[in-house]
Amino acid sequence: MKFSVFFVVAAAVCSGFTNEHRHDHPEQMPFDYVKFPYEQPLYRTSTGEVTADAIFSGITTFAKLPWVQCLTRQHDVPVDIAFLGAPFDTGTSYRPGARFGPSGIRAGSRRLNLYGGYNVPLEANPFKSGQRIVDCGDIPVSPYDSAYAVKQIEASHRSILQRTAFSPMANDSETGEALEAIALDGKNHPRIITLGGDHTITLPLLRSINSVYGPISVIHFDSHLDTWKPKVFGGAPSDTAAVNHGTYFWHASQEGLIKNGSSIHGAIRTTLSGLEDYEVDDEVGFQRIEAREIDTLGVNGIIQKIHETVGDRPVYLSIDIDSIDPAFAPATGTPETGGWTTRELRAILRGLDGLQIVSADLVEVAPAYDTNAELTTMAAADVLFEVLTVMTKNPLGKVKSRTE
Repeated sequence: MKFSVFFVVAAAVCSGFTNEHRHDHPEQMPFDYVKFPYEQPLYRTSTGEVTADAIFSGITTFAKLPWVQCLTRQHDVPVDIAFLGAPFDTGTSYRPGARFGPSGIRAGSRRLNLYGGYNVPLEANPFKSGQRIVDCGDIPVSPYDSAYAVKQIEASHRSILQRTAFSPMANDSETGEALEAIALDGKNHPRIITLGGDHTITLPLLRSINSVYGPISVIHFDSHLDTWKPKVFGGAPSDTAAVNHGTYFWHASQEGLIKNGSSIHGAIRTTLSGLEDYEVDDEVGFQRIEAREIDTLGVNGIIQKIHETVGDRPVYLSIDIDSIDPAFAPATGTPETGGWTTRELRAILRGLDGLQIVSADLVEVAPAYDTNAELTTMAAADVLFEVLTVMTKNPLGKVKSRTE
């Protein structure tokens, strides 16, 4: 049965997009309409013309990025990196509320480019990378039917992912050699950073990723394994209930979506039903870094283990906010004490520099449980700032074989 999606959203495109690649349309705002807060004063002295929103005003998109018409029948706005909300939380086992995660994360990101967005440790500014980075808004997910919602998420993600990216293939940053595409169709595709939503959304996202890249390696930061068999986690009283935020990786493995042996968990510290849970996790194809191992391996040791596991393979990055200790990020559905600090996770993410991250998600932010200082949503936004910077520094592609 064919599954179609129709959405109507407003469009705007950032002033940083080059004139050579214009795709102007009468019904869209001009390319030079959107200004970041750091680009010009809020008001021109002579005319009082508004040139930019303050960080606390205006439409809330991720990091004040332009909101672009992505999920429509007219696919005429190519992008390089898209933020996409998936407000789904009907797969949770404890505290609900992650359907409000996308809006919360966007609110937490408002000040990311206040002073220009330069990432000091990574020595790069993702907002001045020359890549077209946009916010595509949210997938209109059904709150009444989880199985239908999962189909909506996959279809929407795939509709963006299967397009051709705005920028052409780049050259290798070290050798200067031309890169060739790593996608199965030989094309350069956009990357999508999905804002959850509970962790169930990763299953339809991996199905979408599989349609472009085939089986993928996964880096998974989470306090929980999420590889449980449905009968162990939730009891599987129905096919719909069998797919939830604790079983989606098991399903992904059964569907052949995960590249066995080159995937890895980080920050694990959950209780288990028994050691057989680890046996199933091994079968699914993951290696594990326990949260407590940061005391022995340190940040650099964890980064090294991740690189050794993933290598130069295409990789999908999935981040559960509960990988961070609830002292720093309390607003989540299933908090576990003894986690990493925000600083530690951000440092580890910066250590992913050099990897071929094809897309990513950040999930399980439930703003209703946050402090009035918005600790969790700010932490989530800052985590994604690191991910975005790593993506813009590392174009997708592999060096063409010298033997060809």
